[in-house]
Amino acid sequence: MAWDSSRPVPWKRLAREWVIYVVVMGAIFLLLFRDRPLVGVFAGLLVSGPLYLAFGYVLAKFGYQRKTWRQLRTEDGERSAQTEVERAEAPRPKPAPTSRTGGHPSGRGRPGGARKRRR
Repeated sequence: MAWDSSRPVPWKRLAREWVIYVVVMGAIFLLLFRDRPLVGVFAGLLVSGPLYLAFGYVLAKFGYQRKTWRQLRTEDGERSAQTEVERAEAPRPKPAPTSRTGGHPSGRGRPGGARKRRR
């Protein structure tokens, strides 16, 4: 898609996602690296905020918009309902050929199920 300056940017959603990321990663770093100084780690997490918002802004102007959990759940529900209906209407698939039904592993059935003997 092309750049469109009139497309809205979901600032609230972007900020909320970034805050969740900072909280989770901060907790992980605190648990894993308790005995080390974490000033650099937290500074990096704080610098990531403006970068995340800038990338989100550019992607939004190009038309990228991720789906919400609610949208994904409704699509999944619709898809499962469609597959149940299709499954009920679809004919049963033909089973794979076996040696009893005249099938042969090489793809060519032998007439009458006769087997080739070695001498």
